[in-house]
Amino acid sequence: MHTSSVDSPPRPEHHTAARFTGVLALCSVLLLTLVAARWSPLIGADGDIAGTTHRWAVDEPVLTQTCRILTDWVWDPWTMRLLCAAAVVWLVVRQAARWTAAWLALAVALGTVLQQGIKAAVDRPRPVWPDPVDSAHYSAFPSGHAMTATVVCGLLLWLLHRHGVGRAVWRTAVAVAAVSVVGVGLTRIWLGVHWPSDVLGGWLLGTTVVAAAVWVHRLRQP
Repeated sequence: MHTSSVDSPPRPEHHTAARFTGVLALCSVLLLTLVAARWSPLIGADGDIAGTTHRWAVDEPVLTQTCRILTDWVWDPWTMRLLCAAAVVWLVVRQAARWTAAWLALAVALGTVLQQGIKAAVDRPRPVWPDPVDSAHYSAFPSGHAMTATVVCGLLLWLLHRHGVGRAVWRTAVAVAAVSVVGVGLTRIWLGVHWPSDVLGGWLLGTTVVAAAVWVHRLRQP
């Protein structure tokens, strides 16, 4: 099997991964700038969408309660981190892939640090309603639920693809990941604890972390 020598030039896929990571990072920074500057069209769209979904949430208590269960238990960031921890143990015990296990744990940890740092820097207030259906703490941007789900699901999907799982397992994993990432973002908007751009920011930043982590892993283990 061909292996790259120390003096080999970077492979084309490395350049593609780097460019993709850069584009995602640029989009994330652009959205962050618009949120921090309180760009009027964005703030107006956030308010219109959030107001509409909040009225629906108040009128649909059964669906709202289902969203609370999903967001608080199934798609909670700590649930996602426990899933990541299980994957780390599997990598160490069953695959003897200690470097990849450490890479996965570090990528998720750095994603959390990035998320909390941006929250503190932007300090965006959450939506306030006279008749709230749920509550949340800390600043709004980006959505921690959306970003954590994107990072964990994205990295685990890439690892499954890398290990060559069967077609049925792969399709099931992609479907579960897509429903989880999209679903958790929509529940945060529905419950009135995030503006739509908070969720979009979580998705963008989470995808950026995944792309950067995959790029680093490919550099270390082509």
